[in-house]
Amino acid sequence: MKTFKGTLVGSALAVSACGAIAQAKERIAPPAVYKVAPGLGQYTDDLLFGEVWESPDLTPRDRSLVTVTTLISTGKFAQVGSHTRRALDNGVTPEEIGEMITQLAFYTGWPNAISSVFEVEKVFDERGIDGISDATELPAELAPDADAEADRRRSVDTSISPVLPRLSHYTNEALFSDLWLRPQLSPRDRSLVTIVSLVATGQAEQVRFHAQRGLDNGLSREEIAGAVTHIAFYAGWPKAVSSVSVLEDVFNIDDQADSGSVQVNRAEDNRSVTAPADNFTGQVQVDTYFSAEPPARHGGAIVHFSPGARTAWHTHPLGQTLIVTEGVGRVQSEGDAVQTIRKGDVVWIPPNSRHWHGAYPDARLSHVAIAEAENGSAVTWMEHVGGEDDPSTDR
Repeated sequence: MKTFKGTLVGSALAVSACGAIAQAKERIAPPAVYKVAPGLGQYTDDLLFGEVWESPDLTPRDRSLVTVTTLISTGKFAQVGSHTRRALDNGVTPEEIGEMITQLAFYTGWPNAISSVFEVEKVFDERGIDGISDATELPAELAPDADAEADRRRSVDTSISPVLPRLSHYTNEALFSDLWLRPQLSPRDRSLVTIVSLVATGQAEQVRFHAQRGLDNGLSREEIAGAVTHIAFYAGWPKAVSSVSVLEDVFNIDDQADSGSVQVNRAEDNRSVTAPADNFTGQVQVDTYFSAEPPARHGGAIVHFSPGARTAWHTHPLGQTLIVTEGVGRVQSEGDAVQTIRKGDVVWIPPNSRHWHGAYPDARLSHVAIAEAENGSAVTWMEHVGGEDDPSTDR
C-alpha cells in the first residue's frame, strides 16, 4: 500500500535528489539576504528555486497556484505581487487569479482576500490587464451530481443547522451551491486551492473532506503530496507535517475502496504523537489512528492521559463513544456533574454536547475514542477547562 507518508517522503527525496548539482544559474534572493543571512540566500537560490520549483511532481502553473494561495492564506501580502507576476508567466490567467482570491475569502476570511486584491491590482496595472470577465453561466460539466448534492446538503442540515441555522444556509446556498460551481476556476483547481489554504492555516481536520473531494475532482495523490511539500517552504514545516496523518488516512481509504478486501492495520505500523497543547492540558499521547472506508464515516484513535491530563471543551457533530481500556478518569458535559469512568466502561456523548474528559488526578487513563465525521469534520475544539469547572481544583 502506498501511503501518503511515503509519497511525501518521496516528493522530498525528489526535491533534494539534485543537491549535488552546481549552484543556481543566477541569484534570485536579494543582495540583502546574502548580507544578513547568507545561508538563507543559498537555500533560496539552490534549494527553493533551484530544486523545489523545478521538481516534476507539480507543473509550474500548479506551483504558482499553491504559492499564491499560501501567501494570501497566511497574510504574507508583501510577497503576493512578485508571485502573481510569476503565476501569470506560468500560465495562470487573470480570471483564475481573481477567482482564487474569491475562493480564499470563504476559506481564510474576507480581510485576507481584500488585502491581497490591492497587491494583485498593482501587477494587473503594470501589465495592462483590465476588464476581468465574470461569466456566471454554469457549464454542463460543472453541474453537481444530484444524489451527491442531496447527501451533502443533508449532512449540513443535520450537523450545522440545529446550532447555527444561518451558517447552514450560507454553507448550502452560497458556498457549495454557488461558489464551488462558478466556472472561472475548474473543480480540480478549486480543490487544490482549498486544500492548500487549509494546510497552510493549520486546519488539518478540514483537510480530510476536501482531500477526498480533490481526488474526486481529478487531483492525483502525487499532486497533493507535491503541493503539501511545497507549502512547507512557504508556510513552514509544522503546517505541512501536521497534515500527513489526515492525508495518509484519506489515501489509505482510497486504497481500501479499490481493493474491496479486508484491511488490517498492523500494530507495528501504529504511530504515536503528542496531543497538541491547544486542545489538551497535561501529557497526552494519541496512537492507533483508524478511519472507516466510505460510505462509513467513523474514525478514531487510542488516547493515553497522564494523571490529571484532560481535553479542552469540545463537541462532536454526530456524538462520540469512549471505551475505557485502562485506568480511572472523568467526563463531564457542560451543566452536568463530573462522572468517574473506569476500565471497561463505555461512554456515549451526544451530538453537539459540549464536554471534556481525561484522567483522574492520581491515575492514568487510556480509552478508545470513536466519532463520525459530518461534512468532513469530526470535532470542534474550544477553550481549555477553567474557572469553576477546572477539574484540577476538585480532588
